[in-house]
Amino acid sequence: MLANPIFRKPVTQLRFIPSITQLTVKRFKRYTAQTMSLEYTKERASELITNANSINTKVETLSKGKTRLVCVSKLKPASDIQALYDVGYRHFGENYVQELIEKSKVLPKDIQWHFIGGLQTNKAKDLAKNIDNLYAVETLDTEKKAKKLNDVRATAEKPIINVYIQVNTSGEEQKSGVAPEDVENFAKFIIDNCPKLTLEGLMTIGSLAQSKDQEHENQDFKKLVDLKTSLDKLFSIDLKLSMGMSSDYQEAIRQGSTSVRVGSDIFGARPPNNGH
Repeated sequence: MLANPIFRKPVTQLRFIPSITQLTVKRFKRYTAQTMSLEYTKERASELITNANSINTKVETLSKGKTRLVCVSKLKPASDIQALYDVGYRHFGENYVQELIEKSKVLPKDIQWHFIGGLQTNKAKDLAKNIDNLYAVETLDTEKKAKKLNDVRATAEKPIINVYIQVNTSGEEQKSGVAPEDVENFAKFIIDNCPKLTLEGLMTIGSLAQSKDQEHENQDFKKLVDLKTSLDKLFSIDLKLSMGMSSDYQEAIRQGSTSVRVGSDIFGARPPNNGH
């Protein structure tokens, strides 16, 4: 007879085994308690500030002050964000809706939150309803999600959200994003039907092969730049470009990125996702 390693009793004798959902909730509660403290050590603050300032200096120099650094703080404690906030950083990126909601409750209300993770339609309501200082959703890829964000934001009487259309410039099947040929229609839908959303720009995550190629222009970034040029002319707007992460942000800036998303080079390696 098999024995359960946790309870050390025959499985047939067990009556109350926590469900996977219950265990996930418990893990998340422990994770929340551990990571929502705003207290940080001088040593950790010094490390974070040194890293962030180094990246920010490169960004400022390469872009001549035209590119914004978004510090990607997913799965990092709120105290890390507070340490950088205390020296002037305001734009932070998160990948998980529930984690962002919890962090937004305890951190200063003038932080400019960027949601940069994959957004499920059923999570769009929570995102729109619970975070007043949600600066941008950078991963919008369907009309259904756009309408949900807009409608909930309107009903809840919350401020307008900036949005970026995520474009799958590499054509990789495993990646989210709108196909380049469909971006025009999606942009028109947002502009015409979503008064609580401002179409601020386009976002892409280039292919690994293009990111590693240091000798040639990144073709995935070029496609996004070309799309911006076309849409700007068509709609009489000036879209921003969110492209470039830790491994390729410098090339992205050289090709015109106005917002780069850098995480591990600032915060260090990330822990497991604790059931998110």
